[in-house]
Amino acid sequence: MDTDKATEKLAAADAFSEAEKQAVYKAINTRRDVRDQFLPTPLPNDLVEKLLQAAHHAPSVGFMQPWNFILIRDSAQKQKIWEAFERANKEAAGMFDADRQSLYQKLKLEGILKSPLNICITCDRSRGGEVILGRTHNPQMDLYSTVCAVQNLWLAARAEGVGMGWVSIYHDAELKTLLGIPEEIEIIAYLCLGYVDALYEEPELQVKGWRQRLELSDLISEGRWSAGISPDKTTHE
Repeated sequence: MDTDKATEKLAAADAFSEAEKQAVYKAINTRRDVRDQFLPTPLPNDLVEKLLQAAHHAPSVGFMQPWNFILIRDSAQKQKIWEAFERANKEAAGMFDADRQSLYQKLKLEGILKSPLNICITCDRSRGGEVILGRTHNPQMDLYSTVCAVQNLWLAARAEGVGMGWVSIYHDAELKTLLGIPEEIEIIAYLCLGYVDALYEEPELQVKGWRQRLELSDLISEGRWSAGISPDKTTHE
């Protein structure tokens, strides 16, 4: 008898109950990028552990699990990170034309100081050795795997009534210096988390007129690539 086969355990792959399915779809459809609705109440350590376990159970190429999680709670440290964001944000504003600049400057794009917990998620591309199962022909798969961890964390947070926002406006080198991240480690996400008592019914950028959600039918093709929509189709007139 094959001993390896003998030790394998399989679990039933039954569909979820109707209530369970609705809960999954509710988390997906009501997840929001939170920036300004955070409450000051600290997140309990056991809840943070639970959320990180959800992230840690994301799929990863070759089961390499390339992620690390840096937790930032200290207000002075968050202030320095916010200052790095603010410098980059001023640069970003200048990249839009005059009409868009006005709206851009009105948007709240981060909750670094307001959220009680910030998490930086990184990707160690060397974890598991030089040759990774499943990454032999697509070297970006470890980065994609880490993004799956971000999504797992986001959906778990939504289920727990915790808001989360993804901050992407910063210079990598500056954030690495502030957090002591080695040069060879990739920053994947800088996240803000905290309890919220209300969420936008629709994505905030849609509510505030930045862009509209695309029609799914415009994004589906059969068998071959279809050019789809024009780049500016989702912009409000």
